[in-house]
Amino acid sequence: MSSSAPELAQDGDMVIGGIFSFRTGQDYVVDTFQTLPEFRKCKNFNFREFKFAQVMIFAINEINKNPEILPNVTIGYKIYNRCGTMDILRAALALAGGTQKEISHDNCTETDTVQAILGHSGSRPTIAFAQVVGRFQIPVISHFATCACLSDRKRYPSFFRTIPSDYYQSRALAKLVKYFGWTWVGAVAVNNEYGFNGIAAFIQAAQEYGICIEYSEAFSSSDPPKRLFEITEVIRMSTSRVIVAFMTHREVKLLSTALYQQNITGLQWIGSDAWITDDSLADSRGHSLLVGSLGFTVRRAKITGLEEHLRQLHPAQFPKSQFFKNFWEEVFDCSLDETENTQTQSCSGFESLENVDSVFTDVSELRFSNNVYKSVYAVAKALDALVKCNKKLLPNENCIKPKNIQPWQVRNLYVNFTTAEGERVSFDSNGDSLASYELVNLQMTNKGTLTGETVGNVEHLGVKTLRCGVPVSVCSKQCAPGTQKVLSKGKPICCYDCIPCPTGEISNVTDSILCMKCPLEYWSNRERDACIPKHIEFLVYGEILGTLLAFFSLFGVLITAMTAIIFYCHKETPLVRANNSELSFLLLFSLTLCFLCSLTFIGRPTEWSCMLRHTAFGITFVLCISCVLGKTIVVLMAFRATLPGRNVMKWFGPAQQRISVLAFTAIQVLICILWLTINPPFPFMNLSLYNDRIILECNLGSVVGFWAVLGYIGLLALLCFVLAFLARSLPDNFNEAKFITFSMLIFCAVWIAFVPAYVSSPGKFTVAVEIFAILASSYGLLLCIFLPKCFILLFRPEKNTKKHIMGKSSNNDIQY
Repeated sequence: MSSSAPELAQDGDMVIGGIFSFRTGQDYVVDTFQTLPEFRKCKNFNFREFKFAQVMIFAINEINKNPEILPNVTIGYKIYNRCGTMDILRAALALAGGTQKEISHDNCTETDTVQAILGHSGSRPTIAFAQVVGRFQIPVISHFATCACLSDRKRYPSFFRTIPSDYYQSRALAKLVKYFGWTWVGAVAVNNEYGFNGIAAFIQAAQEYGICIEYSEAFSSSDPPKRLFEITEVIRMSTSRVIVAFMTHREVKLLSTALYQQNITGLQWIGSDAWITDDSLADSRGHSLLVGSLGFTVRRAKITGLEEHLRQLHPAQFPKSQFFKNFWEEVFDCSLDETENTQTQSCSGFESLENVDSVFTDVSELRFSNNVYKSVYAVAKALDALVKCNKKLLPNENCIKPKNIQPWQVRNLYVNFTTAEGERVSFDSNGDSLASYELVNLQMTNKGTLTGETVGNVEHLGVKTLRCGVPVSVCSKQCAPGTQKVLSKGKPICCYDCIPCPTGEISNVTDSILCMKCPLEYWSNRERDACIPKHIEFLVYGEILGTLLAFFSLFGVLITAMTAIIFYCHKETPLVRANNSELSFLLLFSLTLCFLCSLTFIGRPTEWSCMLRHTAFGITFVLCISCVLGKTIVVLMAFRATLPGRNVMKWFGPAQQRISVLAFTAIQVLICILWLTINPPFPFMNLSLYNDRIILECNLGSVVGFWAVLGYIGLLALLCFVLAFLARSLPDNFNEAKFITFSMLIFCAVWIAFVPAYVSSPGKFTVAVEIFAILASSYGLLLCIFLPKCFILLFRPEKNTKKHIMGKSSNNDIQY
């Protein structure tokens, strides 16, 4: 057979060309450019490609028998068997240029150019000849070339395909990877436009889904072994467990074998449709690594009558086809040429494919074969529209005779039809068909071959499948709730560290990129995954500090009561009478109130308790200081009364003493009334003092009112201290002023120290400082004024005489 002659051919009124690779693999040849390059011999059988050619022939025969399509018109075919890009390009040029033959006695000739070319299966050779053939405006329809670059109408104006573009497949694969939670993957592509375009589209889509690519490598089956070793080393050193492979079956078999030899296992393969369902994968040594691979491929279909056509094939039907002879000899292990000196027995002539189970006769997985079938019918539908003057497709065209139909007219038709199996076929403006995939999982059969089991599908690129036994392939483990993702310096976005949320912030989802602040009245729990109400803190009786303060308050009440009882039991004695018993009992009563008012500062602040605690404190202390001030004045007046010619006690008798105490106290009552009327204290939740808890305290309301109350107490205390200090030089036996001076000194020291301590103490300790100041000053007054007298009353009764009290220096009988 001539090198330019087709492998399979049949005459017809119109001819469709086809280019397939019945054999794959060629010997490596270096061109010298000194002689014309010879045809390079193809080596290995590829039964799938031969089946494609037979599907084309079956479809053409079916159309020729169908009276509804191209009636009275027959379609012929010219099918070339070529491998290698250069030889495939030669076949395409032969189909485009055609051969001239004589058609009349006038020696007129016509060029029998084909109306369309079907093929090729590979993107690389299709890219090579589609651009050239496009200049002749001959439509090229591929069943398997998926490179997205072929959608470029400027470079490939006459290219169509019945398989979706890799653009859709790449995005579907990215969505599949995202669906299974694989965010850290490797990518390997074949070193040509198919691989580069496919993997580039995948990487772009993967980045949109937040998937990171650990490595991206490319090689070809014709590369030196060193390149394959470098890629296996990259895979061995990587941490990702998923490989996205945009390659042909040749590269996949080489890579899987290399990985198998180095014992690199446990990888999840994601494959393109160029190899995921290829029948020859089981021929490689590393095919076991491919078990479980996932990938998208076109849908399975059923072609009625195809199996009968395949099983009825015989070499006699194609006597000029050398490949068919070789195919027959390969299948039945016999020789059809008796003249050849071979050790193989001659074929008997009774061999038949009826009982042969092989990849060639298997019609259970018709995927890409169905694309060939649809391609033939697409051309036939376009030709039928031209012959029948279909006004829907040809609104401005006249009827055309079959002999006059030109390829450019076929190219300009965008057909839209439904196959006998109910599948719709149409092309968009780029010549692409509808994207429709099935998700397949490679499994090992009982026969030791690999088959693609359908486990899901893609409808409008929406993955619908179930998870089972999913491996993990991530750069960093998921960040648990309570942590946030922080990118690792110098690494992709999929590599990150999990940092605990700061206090007061939470994250309640995995892989959170931000921690959310809790509302003001809430705080983060220990795990930082939930906001819990802040602990409300105030001074309570149940805690140690509250218990101690309450104890000392009640203890002060008890001591004051005991002191009052002692004084009452000795009220007629000179000592008690000499110290103004009425003011003493009033002072003891006010001290009791001072001790008790400290209890109002303990417990949960309420509206009433806040108003009570400060006003009660202010009034009781003024009452107390007023009594002490009255006693101090009495001491001074008593001393003045002992001098000759002085009778001042009549100006400060018991009535005047009561009035003075009442007047001093009334002023404080008036201040408190104004405070409560204008801006009283109220319970307040202090959220700013601490982050993790709320301080429930009494807001002073009017700060001026509080300091007015406190200032008035200080003024009276200072006045009392000055008067007592002036009376310090009185006779010792009579002088009560020195005890009052000391008590006022303690009182003033306590309250002077109280001011900075009160301002600087946080939270409930502010209340504790105030209670401590109340108790300390109350104990100071109680002990300094009454302890010496009680000691004399109980343990030194001999000193409880009028003589001892008045002393030797005075002869006057002073009455209080």
